[in-house]
Amino acid sequence: MNGQDRAEENFAAFEKWAATKSDIDFREIITNGRLNRGEICRECNFGRSALVQNPRIKEALNALEERLRTGGVLPSTLPSAPIPLRPKGQMQAVSDAERLKRLEAENAGMRAEINEMRSRLKRFEAIEMLLGETGRLPR
Repeated sequence: MNGQDRAEENFAAFEKWAATKSDIDFREIITNGRLNRGEICRECNFGRSALVQNPRIKEALNALEERLRTGGVLPSTLPSAPIPLRPKGQMQAVSDAERLKRLEAENAGMRAEINEMRSRLKRFEAIEMLLGETGRLPR
């Protein structure tokens, strides 16, 4: 089977798939305002590249989505409000702030542990001094 035969077979599978679906079925596979490409490929049993490389499938899919938009199944392509863009470096600043918070908490834990170790060391130094004075310290 050559590429043209495969393309024709994939197109036929897509057409058959689209004809068997109802508006309710299409609503179930909407993702980000369009039909889920992965779901289409899985149900039609062809690779994702067929949607991009086969011009007939590409055109049929665009026509199907336009028909579904005019029918109210898919949302319109015009954004209702502009999507705010993140200022440059904001993700890095958030990441840095989280890292700083984590490191400060770790630092506070280490300081508490050091203080506890210092108090235990003082106690053991006192015991060592007492044992040395009484002559019970091994040499």
